[in-house]
Amino acid sequence: MALSSRMFSHIPAQNDAVRPNHHRNCGFSIIGSHQEAVYLDHPSTKNSTARFAKSISNFFHLQIETPARAAVAAENLSRVSNWDSFPEEKHSTPTTSPKEVIAEKWREIHGFNDGWENALDPLHPWLRREIVKYGEFAQATYDAFDFDSFSEYCGSCRYNARNLFDKLGLTRNGYNVTKYIYAMSSHIDVPSWLQRSHLVDATWSKDSNWMGYVAVSDDDESRRIGRRDIVVAWRGTVAPSEWYEDFQRKLEPIGSKEAKVEHGFLNIYSSKSESTRYNKSSASEQVMKEVKKLVEMYKQKGEEVSVTITGHSLGGALALLNAYEAAATLPREVPVSVISFGAPRVGNHAFRDELHDMGVRTLRVVIKQDMVHRMPGLVLNESLEKLEDITGTLEWVYTHVGAELKLDVKSSPYLKQGINLVGFHSLETYLHLVDGLMSHTTPFRDNARRDVALVNKGCDMLVDKLRIPQCWYQLAHKGLVCNDHGRWVKPKREVEDIPSPLGEAHQADSHTHSLDVALQSDNNVQFQPLFGA
Repeated sequence: MALSSRMFSHIPAQNDAVRPNHHRNCGFSIIGSHQEAVYLDHPSTKNSTARFAKSISNFFHLQIETPARAAVAAENLSRVSNWDSFPEEKHSTPTTSPKEVIAEKWREIHGFNDGWENALDPLHPWLRREIVKYGEFAQATYDAFDFDSFSEYCGSCRYNARNLFDKLGLTRNGYNVTKYIYAMSSHIDVPSWLQRSHLVDATWSKDSNWMGYVAVSDDDESRRIGRRDIVVAWRGTVAPSEWYEDFQRKLEPIGSKEAKVEHGFLNIYSSKSESTRYNKSSASEQVMKEVKKLVEMYKQKGEEVSVTITGHSLGGALALLNAYEAAATLPREVPVSVISFGAPRVGNHAFRDELHDMGVRTLRVVIKQDMVHRMPGLVLNESLEKLEDITGTLEWVYTHVGAELKLDVKSSPYLKQGINLVGFHSLETYLHLVDGLMSHTTPFRDNARRDVALVNKGCDMLVDKLRIPQCWYQLAHKGLVCNDHGRWVKPKREVEDIPSPLGEAHQADSHTHSLDVALQSDNNVQFQPLFGA
């Protein structure tokens, strides 16, 4: 019987061909590594040796790989027989999968009925497409971010909110940006997160970075997905840098119960200062003000409204904090869900349990070769729950939240198999693997639509036979233009693309707002509790 036969009785069965698992009763081999992922052929195995190996592997972060998975990896590597003709074949195909009308089934797709119990393995194509959609929203925070340390606008978005999706080719998703989010960090040095210009005296902001945006589905997309969807996308970090090691030393209380979260994440989410231009209100206050306004506006029109929060890496951590606050603040009937990619652990057991009790649905997409989702708490994590009879509940142990969709770099015939920590953590690698996933026991799907070349935008993960250069995504001539006198210079930004807190609040006045407003120092930073005393 095909694996899809019992997957969704309420959602039509997927069209992807899923092969029967002929290795269900095979044994497994243990490969020593820093991985904590455990891959058994069947989650309900009764083999005591397998259960023991699973427990030991979880505790010591070993990787168990079954013969079935090894066979799939080997088959994937041999599937592309003619690499020379591959580009021509793919260049003439669409880059997106067809849009299905999911209006009647969106709650199942977002995990509000059974928490994705039967939707992940095999991965239902409707869910796959939605995951990719939200992943593209998170990727937009990187693609539009100004990383140029010689730019006076380093750390800002290169485009204004009205044009963001048009510039990035995301208008096809049917959403409109309504608000930009800015964040700062007080009393903590996070160099990989906060991008600053070398032009200290002329920079647009000494203190803040563009951290994401709020968007809302348009009428056509709302009809397709069955509700008015408010999206919050948080920017993360491009590389799995050493600063993650610093985010595992202090858990901070959040809310009014026993929940605690990592101090650094909460700091970024909640910090503000009257002396700054962009963070007189915190990222928390900015996003919740906009989300509450949109929820109220559309509910007054009688529409069903949802809030979906997404982010990659650090952005996935901020997404959980945002979801916690949204669920505690918004009306109970407004569903809140999180789809994160490569996100670290954020809080303790109580934080996880409170999110679940508030009805938040969280789907964590992880790559087993990626190290970031193992932090903080490389040792002190949910694996210690097995020892609770001895230790009792440990409030300072970090715990992941929600359901997990685990990906494997070895599943794709297009990806290099060596160690590449930056490539493993790249969001484009995640989206490529999601797009090709059918199940954990079947090869990479032949009809995957997402452009393979996108994987190498910021890394070197694609096999050389594809002839796609590494780190190819950059401005032409690295941002320089040839002026009328034949000299290469940095161009002036269009006035509407110059970051302006006043202009974003009143877009009609954005063309008259000047970048010459005096910049103030960052000496009076406040760290605000999320929900008051």
